[in-house]
Amino acid sequence: MNVDLIMIVGLAAVFIMLINLFQVISLRSHVGGGMVGKSWNIMTLLVVMFAAGYSILLFLATIPVETLRIIVSFILFFGAIYVLITIRLIYGIIKELSA
Repeated sequence: MNVDLIMIVGLAAVFIMLINLFQVISLRSHVGGGMVGKSWNIMTLLVVMFAAGYSILLFLATIPVETLRIIVSFILFFGAIYVLITIRLIYGIIKELSA
Protein backbone atom coordinates (compact mmCIF):
# COMPACT_ATOMS: atom_id res chain seq x y z
CA MET A 1 0.00 0.00 0.00
CA ASN A 2 1.38 3.37 -1.07
CA VAL A 3 1.54 5.97 1.71
CA ASP A 4 0.89 9.42 0.27
CA LEU A 5 -0.95 12.60 1.23
CA ILE A 6 -4.32 11.07 0.32
CA MET A 7 -3.63 8.10 2.62
CA ILE A 8 -2.52 10.34 5.49
CA VAL A 9 -5.57 12.61 5.20
CA GLY A 10 -7.82 9.54 4.89
CA LEU A 11 -6.36 7.96 8.02
CA ALA A 12 -6.77 11.24 9.90
CA ALA A 13 -10.42 11.39 8.77
CA VAL A 14 -11.03 7.81 9.96
CA PHE A 15 -9.40 8.60 13.31
CA ILE A 16 -11.54 11.71 13.78
CA MET A 17 -14.71 9.83 12.81
CA LEU A 18 -13.91 7.12 15.36
CA ILE A 19 -13.54 9.83 18.02
CA ASN A 20 -16.88 11.26 16.87
CA LEU A 21 -18.45 7.81 17.09
CA PHE A 22 -17.15 7.34 20.62
CA GLN A 23 -18.53 10.75 21.63
CA VAL A 24 -21.94 10.25 20.02
CA ILE A 25 -22.34 6.87 21.74
CA SER A 26 -21.06 8.20 25.09
CA LEU A 27 -23.49 11.12 25.04
CA ARG A 28 -26.49 8.95 24.13
CA SER A 29 -27.32 8.26 27.77
CA HIS A 30 -27.70 12.02 28.34
CA VAL A 31 -30.13 12.51 25.47
CA GLY A 32 -33.81 12.22 26.22
CA GLY A 33 -36.49 10.88 23.97
CA GLY A 34 -38.76 12.69 21.59
CA MET A 35 -37.48 14.57 18.58
CA VAL A 36 -34.02 15.07 20.09
CA GLY A 37 -33.60 11.36 20.87
CA LYS A 38 -34.79 10.35 17.41
CA SER A 39 -32.43 12.83 15.75
CA TRP A 40 -29.58 11.60 17.93
CA ASN A 41 -30.18 8.00 16.86
CA ILE A 42 -30.13 9.02 13.19
CA MET A 43 -26.95 11.02 13.77
CA THR A 44 -25.36 7.98 15.40
CA LEU A 45 -26.23 5.84 12.38
CA LEU A 46 -24.78 8.46 10.03
CA VAL A 47 -21.55 8.67 12.04
CA VAL A 48 -21.24 4.87 11.78
CA MET A 49 -21.84 5.09 8.02
CA PHE A 50 -19.26 7.87 7.64
CA ALA A 51 -16.65 5.97 9.65
CA ALA A 52 -17.24 2.88 7.51
CA GLY A 53 -17.20 4.90 4.30
CA TYR A 54 -13.98 6.69 5.19
CA SER A 55 -12.36 3.38 6.14
CA ILE A 56 -13.40 1.74 2.88
CA LEU A 57 -12.15 4.63 0.73
CA LEU A 58 -8.60 4.04 1.96
CA PHE A 59 -8.54 0.68 0.20
CA LEU A 60 -10.30 1.56 -3.05
CA ALA A 61 -7.31 2.73 -5.09
CA THR A 62 -7.74 -0.17 -7.51
CA ILE A 63 -11.40 0.33 -8.40
CA PRO A 64 -12.56 2.15 -11.54
CA VAL A 65 -12.84 5.93 -11.30
CA GLU A 66 -16.57 5.88 -12.11
CA THR A 67 -17.29 3.55 -9.18
CA LEU A 68 -15.19 5.73 -6.89
CA ARG A 69 -17.14 8.81 -8.04
CA ILE A 70 -20.42 7.07 -7.16
CA ILE A 71 -19.13 6.17 -3.69
CA VAL A 72 -17.92 9.73 -3.07
CA SER A 73 -21.30 11.05 -4.27
CA PHE A 74 -23.07 8.89 -1.68
CA ILE A 75 -20.72 10.09 1.06
CA LEU A 76 -21.45 13.70 0.09
CA PHE A 77 -25.19 12.99 -0.05
CA PHE A 78 -25.23 11.48 3.43
CA GLY A 79 -23.03 14.35 4.61
CA ALA A 80 -25.73 16.76 3.49
CA ILE A 81 -28.32 14.71 5.40
CA TYR A 82 -26.05 14.77 8.45
CA VAL A 83 -25.83 18.55 8.34
CA LEU A 84 -29.61 18.82 7.96
CA ILE A 85 -30.24 16.57 10.96
CA THR A 86 -27.64 18.42 13.02
CA ILE A 87 -29.27 21.77 12.29
CA ARG A 88 -32.73 20.39 13.11
CA LEU A 89 -31.37 18.86 16.33
CA ILE A 90 -29.84 22.16 17.40
CA TYR A 91 -33.08 23.95 16.52
CA GLY A 92 -35.04 21.43 18.62
CA ILE A 93 -32.71 21.94 21.57
CA ILE A 94 -32.97 25.73 21.30
CA LYS A 95 -36.77 25.47 21.05
CA GLU A 96 -36.96 23.25 24.16
CA LEU A 97 -34.64 25.54 26.13
CA SER A 98 -36.69 28.59 25.13
CA ALA A 99 -39.98 27.04 26.29
